Amino acid sequence: MKVIKIGGGCLKDKQTIGQILELIVTHGRGNIIVVSALSGITDLLIDSIPKALADEGEIAGIISRLKSRHLLVARHLLPDSQAVQKYGRELARQLDELERYFYGLNFTREITARMRDVICSFGERFSAALLAFALRCRGLQAAYRLPHKIGLITDGKFGDATVKMRLTSQNLQHHLAPLLQNGMILFIPGFFGVSEEGAITTFGRGGSDYSAALVAAAMDAENLEVWKDVAGFMSADPTIIPEAQLIPRISYDEAAELSYFGAKILHPRTVEPLRRCKLQIAIKNTLDPDAPGSLITAQRILSKTVIKSVAHQTDIGILKIHASGVGARPGILAEVAVCLAATGINIKSVVTSQTCISLLLAHRDLDAAQDALQTLTPRPYRKLEKVAGVALISIVGEGLARRKGIAARCFAAVEACGVNVEMISFGPSRVALYFLVRIEDLQKAVTAIHSAFFSRPRCLI
Repeated sequence: MKVIKIGGGCLKDKQTIGQILELIVTHGRGNIIVVSALSGITDLLIDSIPKALADEGEIAGIISRLKSRHLLVARHLLPDSQAVQKYGRELARQLDELERYFYGLNFTREITARMRDVICSFGERFSAALLAFALRCRGLQAAYRLPHKIGLITDGKFGDATVKMRLTSQNLQHHLAPLLQNGMILFIPGFFGVSEEGAITTFGRGGSDYSAALVAAAMDAENLEVWKDVAGFMSADPTIIPEAQLIPRISYDEAAELSYFGAKILHPRTVEPLRRCKLQIAIKNTLDPDAPGSLITAQRILSKTVIKSVAHQTDIGILKIHASGVGARPGILAEVAVCLAATGINIKSVVTSQTCISLLLAHRDLDAAQDALQTLTPRPYRKLEKVAGVALISIVGEGLARRKGIAARCFAAVEACGVNVEMISFGPSRVALYFLVRIEDLQKAVTAIHSAFFSRPRCLI
């Protein structure tokens, strides 16, 4: 038995969803399929929360849009109008439950983390029910099981939950193993679980990958397959580097680093549940299912060039906290981190000196982070400085920290193209080096580094 993860990028419209369904018919028997919401549905749910809070009259329209989107797909997947009507009744029951939450939100006049998580969980519920129903209409054994009904237990942290593996393994083995013995295709909505107190808790955006990994570990699966609309991990973004190469094998650490600061192939936490059991993750392209894809393993694989990928991220900004002797004064970093965490702001990375703490944040969080730190009394800093218009480049590969000259080769290639490096972080990870450049220099820098390690030297001036 294996676990297959289908992401929202593969569930875009009725045609692509139809293709996915055909692949499930071929590859899904006796396996567990963890699904994301249809593309755009989670965003719709998130955007609907403040609308429902502000105006009760908006709720009917929200429910109508969700119904229309799923019925449109159902009409394409299901064999006749009678089947569509039957599915419509099942969908209506789910929508009725969601509608009650929206009205409860409007009545209480408060958006809580608990309410946000339960509302956002419905996208995955809708997609699992739709795909299972479509397969049953084809005469196949198919069912879906909700995480909070089968005991996928979390630590109860809203918006960023972590699974309690021992308890979850016992529960999933009890509820799911008997269903798989007769070739059942079993769907599980990703993205959320339930606390021991019974509260729905999500794993954060993209958390369905993490769901699939923990289900695979809990069920002692042969492996985890992640179906994407891309070939796999690449040596660079093909939209910037057309000659980018597929990475056939990559380690857990390399995959996690690339996922966090670069390629959006996997959720960064996906490898967490798999390390102990050393389960492999296969990235498969739904547009070319027989292609080799990328294989993520526990084995550390050294390449001749050491570097496996040059990744980048543009959703980045820096908040600089200036203060005399800041690097030698205990407690300042903790005070800053606690303040930002209370505002719901994630710190991507920290680079410190004796006079400045530089926080790497999502660009959208810069203003909110500055506002939050200005509330500290007494202020533990002299000045706050926002730096926007930057991009983060990461070079990733096993052996990077041990092989001499790799960093020098990287920065020599960047310097040859006239690109200035704004900030460097090297050492915290044994497989990655990060640095910042101005966003207008991003393409030149990535092209130069990729050429230095993977092809003949090339520089965009």
